[in-house]
Amino acid sequence: MLDRLAAAIDRHCPGTTSDTKVPRLSLISVGEPVEPSGQLYEPMVCFVAAGAKRTTAGDLSLVAPAGEMLLTTIDLPVDVSLETVPYRSAVLHLHGPSIADLIVEMDGTAPVGAPATAGHLKAPMTPELLDAVTRWVELLDAPGDIRLLAPRHESEILYRLLGSSLGPILRQWSLVDSTTSRVRDVARWIREHYTKPISVDMIASEARMSPASLHRHFKATTGMSPLKYQKQLRLQEARRRLAAGDSTAAQVAHAVGYVSPTQFNREYRSAYGRPPGQDAARLRSRPTQASARR
Repeated sequence: MLDRLAAAIDRHCPGTTSDTKVPRLSLISVGEPVEPSGQLYEPMVCFVAAGAKRTTAGDLSLVAPAGEMLLTTIDLPVDVSLETVPYRSAVLHLHGPSIADLIVEMDGTAPVGAPATAGHLKAPMTPELLDAVTRWVELLDAPGDIRLLAPRHESEILYRLLGSSLGPILRQWSLVDSTTSRVRDVARWIREHYTKPISVDMIASEARMSPASLHRHFKATTGMSPLKYQKQLRLQEARRRLAAGDSTAAQVAHAVGYVSPTQFNREYRSAYGRPPGQDAARLRSRPTQASARR
């Protein structure tokens, strides 16, 4: 079944990453080794059909080979590298209301269990889930079926996920006022305000938590403190702008929120191993490479 899923991805992913006509479905296909890259993940499940991918967020590092899935419940800056190629995966972008509605329909029949705290975790795909994901992707072979069948296939996938070891954290994620949802909302708030000066007290107020409780739950979820999370967002955006080549290092530092160019240079070099100018020149001179965005 993994070969069948990988083949379906190949048929409909002409580039490295393809959005599709199936709502909330993206496909990834990478044939050659690529350089590790920084990415900003949004809430999603990545079903790996071939190869293996490593994702690192702060203290959290996971490797997902073929047959496993990666769940991300939060906007999360990660470093991505492919451990094995060719790499193929299908990505379900999570939609909270769809999960909440399904939980109501299930009327408590899915196992509850103790939710994991991490916002980025993995689990094996069951045969039933793999079959559902494969049929979902294969809808791209019959575009006329997408409008009616895609919502049904997505509901089946969510049903299988809620019954899996990832079910408890998905339930927490879909609740309006759970600790998990509060951390998710404050992470999005930091993402929207990452260029501005913010303090732990400001973030804690936004999360409706004490600073100590926020730090504990946020680090358990993201692998980093709230302020380190903000710094990762700044550095990822700075690197993207520098690679584009239309701004100087000083201009980029200011644009992403740094007051001190010296601090920017120091933190950039610590993150990427080279000063901003040297790293930007290297990024612009290397051959264009595909990168696994998800």
